[in-house]
Amino acid sequence: MSDGPADPRPDAPQPDPEPAPPPAGPAPPPWPHAPRPAAHDPAQPPWPAAPRPATPHPAQPPWPAGPPGTPGPAHWPAAPQPGAPVPGTVGQGWPGHGWPGVPGVAAPPGEEPRQRLHPLSPVLHGAKSLVVVIAGLSWSTLSRVGFGWFAAMAAVLALGATVLAVVSWYNTGYHIVGRELRVHEGLIWRRTRAIPLERLQAVELVRPLLAQLTGLAELRLEVVGGGKTEAPLAYLGVAEAAALRQRLLAVAGRAPQAAAGRPPEAVAPAAGQAAAPAPAGRWLHTVRNTDLLVSQLLTPQAFLLPFGLAFVVAQFLSEGSRSFIAVASTLTAMAGVLLQPVRRVLDDWGFRLDRDEDTLRIRNGLLETRAQTVPLHRVQTVGVTWPLLWRMKGWLRLRLEVAGYSGAEPDDRNRPDRLLPVGDLRTGELVVAEVLPGVRLTALPLTRPPRRARWLRPLSRSATGVGLDDRVFAARSGLLTRQLAIVPYARIQSVRVTQGPAQRRLRLATVHADTAGGAGAAAHDRDVAEAWELAAELNARAHAARRADGDPRA
Repeated sequence: MSDGPADPRPDAPQPDPEPAPPPAGPAPPPWPHAPRPAAHDPAQPPWPAAPRPATPHPAQPPWPAGPPGTPGPAHWPAAPQPGAPVPGTVGQGWPGHGWPGVPGVAAPPGEEPRQRLHPLSPVLHGAKSLVVVIAGLSWSTLSRVGFGWFAAMAAVLALGATVLAVVSWYNTGYHIVGRELRVHEGLIWRRTRAIPLERLQAVELVRPLLAQLTGLAELRLEVVGGGKTEAPLAYLGVAEAAALRQRLLAVAGRAPQAAAGRPPEAVAPAAGQAAAPAPAGRWLHTVRNTDLLVSQLLTPQAFLLPFGLAFVVAQFLSEGSRSFIAVASTLTAMAGVLLQPVRRVLDDWGFRLDRDEDTLRIRNGLLETRAQTVPLHRVQTVGVTWPLLWRMKGWLRLRLEVAGYSGAEPDDRNRPDRLLPVGDLRTGELVVAEVLPGVRLTALPLTRPPRRARWLRPLSRSATGVGLDDRVFAARSGLLTRQLAIVPYARIQSVRVTQGPAQRRLRLATVHADTAGGAGAAAHDRDVAEAWELAAELNARAHAARRADGDPRA
């Protein structure tokens, strides 16, 4: 017991409290207790007082100086004195971080200057805005106000969008600092986005039609865990975009230990320097454009198109309505029906697949060319699809589920999941063997559900199956459109067993193998005992496969 009140100073030593007698009651549990903090005075905080740092010199920062080029607080400049000018700024600008191209603005020591996008970028953005404006005004607006006012409204709105694009371009810059890509944008509200390059999975080079006509390209960055494409750089020159893409991949691919104590310039070429040419890779397959066209003709949209045209012609002949609005509306509706197959033809035109060490390179597109890079170690699932009308020609389609790519886009055009848009079984086996070595499509052991599952799947029971291969888990489903999901054991994140009301009555269950990149695979309507055995086997094989891959979490 203390002789007097506790010293109110935070750093004053406090007297030790008297030990409390052991509490009466049952014996303590056999496992050790976590250490409890000593009793303290209510006026005294329960944590020890932190040592107070010495008062720094006004001209000296309170942190130790780090080596040149080291990112973080170690190389931040000292805060200037009130009223003193800041080096590298003009007037009351942003200290040490002026916008590129502004006279008198210098980059901080150890950082490369910021680069701007191509000067034609506002023109391309304005042209895209013009198309959106015309589509938004619609045909009804044209019929009400006339062509002259319609053109004036579109021109004013497009001009305003172009002015905003010019202002945005003038206040946008990017540069690489250490292992980060920093993108600066904004005029009133300035924003800086720092993208860690060690989380970078791919840098896609996209060239829409207007970019092809002007010799420009757009870079789209895919980052692990990103909900959408990170910081697209639109637009750059083709040579500049290719060099920046190779430099980003080089910085992202090198190990941190290899770069420790070395400046970024020692590993990757600096901005403005010519990058070394990328390796060509090993050619795997090229899809013939004739097969691509025929495959899209063998779709429900193409088969229903003649009936739609006949219906429209019959309506015109019966009602005698041939006004401009009626014709435009009909053509718009027919274009909507043909949009999906036409888009697939344009997107997959000239599809080529190459292998470069542990990555796949995919090149495709007609009006918008794309060069995508898919890391094989991030492939979670390979999906095989046999559409109904394709079976008479023996064709199939291959798709990928890749971890780290954005899945929140308005459509799936920006997702690098195309592995083979159309091909025969032999080509599909060759491509699958490149992605999943040792796996053959025709040799997967698939078994059907029990006979009582026909109450839930009266027509598709014979097309449903599941099997365990030495390396992968395979599940097949679908009646009109056959689908096969192939999941490597090392990519399984969790295993679930679910039962619905009808399944419980029939003693059936469904086993789900979840992955990080998508839906994974599911074994539908298996016997309850078989389902639990399958789940235990999948869990054991997944742990063994991750241990074999050196995953410390296994």
